Amino acid sequence: MTQGPLVMGACCVGKSALTMQFIRNHFVTEYDPTIEDFYRRQTVVDKEPCQLNIVDTSGTEEYYTLRDQSMRWAEGFLFVYAVNDLRSFENVNFLWQHLQRLKGTDRVPVVLVANKVDGTDRLVDTTLGQDMARSFGVPYVETSAKTRQGVEQAFHELVHEIRRVKAEEELKSLPNTEQREACGLKCCTID
Repeated sequence: MTQGPLVMGACCVGKSALTMQFIRNHFVTEYDPTIEDFYRRQTVVDKEPCQLNIVDTSGTEEYYTLRDQSMRWAEGFLFVYAVNDLRSFENVNFLWQHLQRLKGTDRVPVVLVANKVDGTDRLVDTTLGQDMARSFGVPYVETSAKTRQGVEQAFHELVHEIRRVKAEEELKSLPNTEQREACGLKCCTID
């Protein structure tokens, strides 16, 4: 199964570092602004093989048109903010609202990722991130691209979300009787 995750967030939150840590087990120390980079990795999630076609997007406003094009076709999204950057955390609300407008639904696979948790200059508390994730109805993962903490978990959690939303959509497309049977419920009609 192929999954198309998009890694999104403000400038300098560590989107590329997270992606490179996941793809190559390597921490990138030098900052090189991204326009839009594409990566592919085979992985196994819940004993099921999965190919991830990852798009690392720019956090720079001048490339938002490219980002929006990718948002239209992507299957899932990692919303990344840096715990030492309050503005990057506030930017997540904008991303969430923008994504819902582009997709026309709030049933979009998203994982909220708090990055740079290895640092000592934390400005965004864990409970703020958890509260935001809860308000969106999405999972929350704390990561460090530097130490690799939570990196694998973030991408795998997104695969879970993509699979869950797809299953819900498939179930909704079935006639009511088939939906009930698929859920293990007996059909009962009253005339």
